[in-house]
Amino acid sequence: MELIAALRAEDGCPWDRKQTPLSMTVYLIEEAFELVEAIRADHTADIQEEMGDVLFQILFLMSLYQQEGRFAPTDVLHQNLQKMIRRHPHVFGTDKIETAGEVKVRWREIKQQEKHFDSGSLMDSVPKGLPALLRAYRISERAAGIGFDWDHLNGVMAQAEAEWDEFKDELDRPNGVVKDKAKATEEFGDVLFTLINVARIAGIHPETALSQSTGKFVRRFKRMESMAAAEGRTVAEVSREQLEKFWQKSKKMEAIRDAADPQED
Repeated sequence: MELIAALRAEDGCPWDRKQTPLSMTVYLIEEAFELVEAIRADHTADIQEEMGDVLFQILFLMSLYQQEGRFAPTDVLHQNLQKMIRRHPHVFGTDKIETAGEVKVRWREIKQQEKHFDSGSLMDSVPKGLPALLRAYRISERAAGIGFDWDHLNGVMAQAEAEWDEFKDELDRPNGVVKDKAKATEEFGDVLFTLINVARIAGIHPETALSQSTGKFVRRFKRMESMAAAEGRTVAEVSREQLEKFWQKSKKMEAIRDAADPQED
C-alpha cells in the first residue's frame, strides 16, 4: 500500500494519479485473463507473476476507495471473512453436509437469503456482465438448483439434436445462405445454450472444454505455419488442398506427442 501511495502522490506517477475505480476495471479484467492463461499453461513462474499483477490491481482499487473515505482494506477482508464463515455452516456451524453437490445447494440458499433475491428473480443472482458462455452456464445452474432441469443426460442430448434440426431448417443449404438471419441467430443461440446444458449435466465445464479445443486448434495451426515456412511460404500462399495435408500431418504429430506424454495437454 505504501508503493501505491507513492505512485499516487503529487510527485508520483501522472498515469497512476489519474486512475479511477472505473478506469481500473479494464486492467483488472485483462490481468485476470492473463492469470487464467498462465494457470491453464501450468507455468509456475508466469502464474506467480500474474497472481502478483491481479493482487496489485485489487490493492490499487482498495487504495482508491480508501482515499474516497468509503472503506478500508481491512473492511474488505473482514467482510469476506465473515461471509466465508457464514456460507460454510458445515465447517463453522452445526450443519451436516456430506457431498460437494450439497455444499453448492446450501451455498446458493445462504446467498439468496443474504441478497434478498426472494423479492426479485433468481436469475438476478447471475451478473449480466459475465461472458455469454459462462453466464449461460450459471443461469442453467440456477434453474437446475430449484428442480427445473432435464432428468438425465439423454434428455438434454435429444433436445440439443432437436435444436440443431431447427437451426438447419433456417439454412438454405443447397445455396449455402441463411434464409432469415435474425431467426437463424436465435436458433443457433438455442443450440449453444442447450449444448452448455449437455456439458453441465455431463459434469464438464463448457468454458474449460472450449478453451482446450481452441488451444488445440492454435497449436495445430502454428505447426501448419511452420510447415509452410519450411517451404519458404506463408500459409496464405498455400493451396487449400495442401493446407488440409498440413492439418492432417499436424494432427498425427500431436497424436504421437500425446502417446509419448499422456499427461501433457
